[in-house]
Amino acid sequence: MKITEIDADYETVKVDQIGIVDSSTGAVLLKDEKVEFVMSGFSSEVARIISDFIEGQRDDPPTIYRLVEQICEENELLLVKVKIYESGGIFRANLYFTGKKDMIFRNFRASDAIALATYYNIPILVRKSMLKDIEKNTSKTTDFKK
Repeated sequence: MKITEIDADYETVKVDQIGIVDSSTGAVLLKDEKVEFVMSGFSSEVARIISDFIEGQRDDPPTIYRLVEQICEENELLLVKVKIYESGGIFRANLYFTGKKDMIFRNFRASDAIALATYYNIPILVRKSMLKDIEKNTSKTTDFKK
C-alpha cells in the first residue's frame, strides 16, 4: 500500500475543540461522523500551539516543528497524514511522509502529531476499532444515565 492510499482500517477525525485542563495539562476533542473522544494528558503548551495553528497563526512555530519543516524542505518531502493509535493505554502516532521516497516515522507522541497535522492541514486518522470501542463505551454510559 502506498502512503497516499486510503487505509480501510482508519477513519479521518477532526479537531473539534482544544482546551487547557489545568496549568500544565492540555486536551483535544477529536470527532468523526459518529464518535467524539477526548485526548488529554499532554502539555498545555502543546494545546496552545494546536489552538494557534487552528486559528491560522503559523508564523512562528516552535523549534521542533520548524525542524520537521526544514528537514522536509531540504529532502523534498511532504508530511501527508498522521495515524493515531493506542499502545499500552497511551495514544501514539505514526507520521507519513512522501516525496523523493516514502517514509514512516513510528511511535511518536500523538499530541505533537496532531499539532503537525493542524500546522500542515493534513488528515488525522484513527483506528476504526478504537473508535468502535469508544462508541460502545459511550453508549453504555449513556444507557446507564437513562
